[in-house]
Amino acid sequence: MIRVTSIGLLFAGMLAWADAARCDEAFPVEVTVNASAEIGPLRPVWRYFGADEPNYVYMKDGEKLLETLGGLKPGEVFFRPHNLLTSGDKTPALKWGSTNVYTEDEKGRPVYDWEVVDRIFDTLLAAGVKPYVEIGFMPEALSSRPKPYRHEWRPGLPYSDIMTGWRYPPEDMKEWEELVYQLATHCKERYGADEAASWYWETWNEANMHPGGYWGGTRDEFFALHDHTVTAVRRALPTARVGGPHTAGDGGDFTRAFLEHCLRGENHATGEKGTPLDFIAFHAKGAPRWTAGQGEEGHIRMGIAAQLATVDRGFGIVASFDELKQTPIIIGEYDPEGCAACQGSQFSYRNGSVYSSYTAASFARLYELEDKHGVRLDGALTWAFEFEDQPYFAGFRQLASNGVPLPVLNVFRMLAKMGGERVETSSTSQVALEAIVERGVRDKPDVGCLASRDGDHLWVLLWHYHDDDVAGPDAKVSLRLEDAERCDVESMWRVDRERSNAYETWIEMGSPVAPNREQYQQLMAASELYEAPKPDADNSATCELTLPRQGVALLKVALTRP
Repeated sequence: MIRVTSIGLLFAGMLAWADAARCDEAFPVEVTVNASAEIGPLRPVWRYFGADEPNYVYMKDGEKLLETLGGLKPGEVFFRPHNLLTSGDKTPALKWGSTNVYTEDEKGRPVYDWEVVDRIFDTLLAAGVKPYVEIGFMPEALSSRPKPYRHEWRPGLPYSDIMTGWRYPPEDMKEWEELVYQLATHCKERYGADEAASWYWETWNEANMHPGGYWGGTRDEFFALHDHTVTAVRRALPTARVGGPHTAGDGGDFTRAFLEHCLRGENHATGEKGTPLDFIAFHAKGAPRWTAGQGEEGHIRMGIAAQLATVDRGFGIVASFDELKQTPIIIGEYDPEGCAACQGSQFSYRNGSVYSSYTAASFARLYELEDKHGVRLDGALTWAFEFEDQPYFAGFRQLASNGVPLPVLNVFRMLAKMGGERVETSSTSQVALEAIVERGVRDKPDVGCLASRDGDHLWVLLWHYHDDDVAGPDAKVSLRLEDAERCDVESMWRVDRERSNAYETWIEMGSPVAPNREQYQQLMAASELYEAPKPDADNSATCELTLPRQGVALLKVALTRP
């Protein structure tokens, strides 16, 4: 549970925020959208999610949340879990999960148990979500250093406590390859070859963190593990989509060496040149911190620059290989910081509108960075799901709490509505790409726009973001459409402190530990994406709306030509 001292800081900060906000006048922002100036497809890069704890997928609130995610874009949403091959009693815990797919009998012969893996994949597919198969971690019977194996980590303990026997290379690479082959073959037989081949298949997680992280072997041992893994998957599913390396951060020299190995190195499993590479993956995280000066209560200061700078470097690495510039990229974990299960004041942004506005501002910049480097981004995976049977709004990085969606989920609901081709936009208050990558949003707020044209409609996403979660005036936005007769808004949706925000409703209730039925229904109603009254318009190509700090708005506009 989140500490009482942290809750006190949060509530004090929110009261100060609200008091100060009432004293400031709105500042003007001019946003222009040119529906005729197409600049590239609006690929749904948001449709990827994941979590450390795979067993939560088929539990009561996990299954409920999956249905919501799958409903955003049925058959096109992906979910990447850790611990798919981890040994254990098939129960979850924070930063832990187990399927016990592989054990050995008294004579050392393999024993395969697909019960939990089947349950995970069945639940995903039933919800319209496809598996993103992270092949790991090492079963206890195969690990070269198996003891200790299961960790006992909990919030507050050193993160290094999770690094136990599951992280080490196998004693025998051929035995590992056979396990992977059996997994892929089982999936082909259970779900069909075409279905299983449509998933993503990748090896391990953040192997560049050696020696203290998710991989306990050397770089060469990981390359060997990857080669044997891909060989096994392709032996069962010749058309499977395989890739990697899913580094922590851009990976730097590790990523370059991995790409060189896949393109031109000797394959450890086959002896041939190269390893198939259908997509390239790395991770990008922000760097928030709790800040307090003399006489200040303190507040969260987000670190969006760190996250975007990592993407900038990662795209640059891929772009440096001419033969890979059009290879799809997946940012395999794309988050404001690096520990979904950790708690404390530096994670206080998670429940409310800071997380939602940050998400809108950061995802929009991905398209700009893609254009800058001339690469192809297919996805950015949000490492957030839910934590079963935890207190309401306990401070984890998640999409829902006890089945109640958080504001950030409503930004994904917004993004799911958008489609078509991106079009040119400008804003007098949007922080330039170079500046936000270098310094974040520390001075003037970032009031920006992402827009797309889909047939006879225009989708306009607006956000008002600042790294510092402190009071600030509203933005008075004047939205002008070029090459249009009038600003004919058909619908508008909002996410901010007052709308699409079950967390604020819970606080207004008095933060009940156990909401009753009526309160729970109120929370669920408040968690829905709020459709707001249409903005002011006067039959011209301009319309006006007020956007509060840390607020997001989506407008659906009917295009009418002059």
